[in-house]
Amino acid sequence: MKDFTVPRTARRLLRAEPNLRMFSRLWQINWFFVLLVCCLAGVGYVALYSAGGGRAESFAQPQLIRFCFGLLMMLGVALASPRVLRMLSVPIYGLSILLLALVLKMGHVGKGAERWINLGGFQFQPSEFAKIALVLMLSTWFYRIGRERMGNPLRLIIPALLTLLPVVLVLKEPNLGTATIVGVIGASLFFAAGMRWWQIIILVSPLPFLGPFIYNHLHDYQKARIDTFLHPERDPLGAGYNILQSRIALGAGGRWGQGYLHGTQGQLSFLPEKQTDFIFTMIGEEWGYVGGAVVIGLLFLITLSSMLIALRCRNRFGRLVGLGIAMDFFLYCVVNLSMVMGVIPVGGVPLPLISYGGSAMLTMMFGFGLLLSSWVHRDDPD
Repeated sequence: MKDFTVPRTARRLLRAEPNLRMFSRLWQINWFFVLLVCCLAGVGYVALYSAGGGRAESFAQPQLIRFCFGLLMMLGVALASPRVLRMLSVPIYGLSILLLALVLKMGHVGKGAERWINLGGFQFQPSEFAKIALVLMLSTWFYRIGRERMGNPLRLIIPALLTLLPVVLVLKEPNLGTATIVGVIGASLFFAAGMRWWQIIILVSPLPFLGPFIYNHLHDYQKARIDTFLHPERDPLGAGYNILQSRIALGAGGRWGQGYLHGTQGQLSFLPEKQTDFIFTMIGEEWGYVGGAVVIGLLFLITLSSMLIALRCRNRFGRLVGLGIAMDFFLYCVVNLSMVMGVIPVGGVPLPLISYGGSAMLTMMFGFGLLLSSWVHRDDPD
């Protein structure tokens, strides 16, 4: 009787199985979402080329290099399993807190605040990373306790502390805008995880009474931003300069804009921070209301796709991660657009994948990788 041996073809298939699984996972990535992200980054490249005065090396080229690196990172994270991400959530959260603490000790000062640390020649803003780390940490916590135990208030103490810690550290930089976004992201995950309505009412009821207390403890430049928002015309060449120039540029664009590379406010350097906070103003001036509406439509499509990806996920962890990333992107867009239009005070929040900046770009791409991981593993059981 001959010994049983595995055929050579079968042995090759067994050896190739991990690679086949990897290829299968790669094929399952939501490539329509990836296309939307690339289109938004393309808008950013075109806008930054104009912000650099028609020179790519000023802003557009460095941003393109960061995006290519971020794209590879996003696709790599998308292939990671939820189990691995849950295991890494605690170290990632701990690293984010450590970096936030380091900012207060050895941070780079810019515009009256310590927000950056130098990592091998790269200026990194830990508060951006902290938002993604918080999403991972809270999603892991709520996944482990389950929805049925959300009614126990004692179960909410630890996630509340996990949320408050980065909020307080970011406030001490000081960075009120980002701290508010971190807090709202945390609160949205509480709600998505199944927090009861009566618990939500108890939590938010003191907020209206905390307004005067918070205002009195703001830094002088933060109070000036609020006062300028209410009355920008009082100091048109000082504190009110940014928002007034932004309004002038948006109005000058009209329906079709002044033409690419021909915006007067942007090209003549009247528009402040045109490559970062006020990049949408430059788009509106050069491409008009129509161009601005197209960009807003693209931002809306990405937000909607993010929400649908999260809701399509059957397992609790992936769904919470997806909703947290979608909320992060949505808040970025709403705060920045409202800021440049004068609806809210200027807060230094960039427009994702369009504004110039490495920290916001790379952390957002990492977050999109987590979102795509939720899609790739959407049918995995809880």
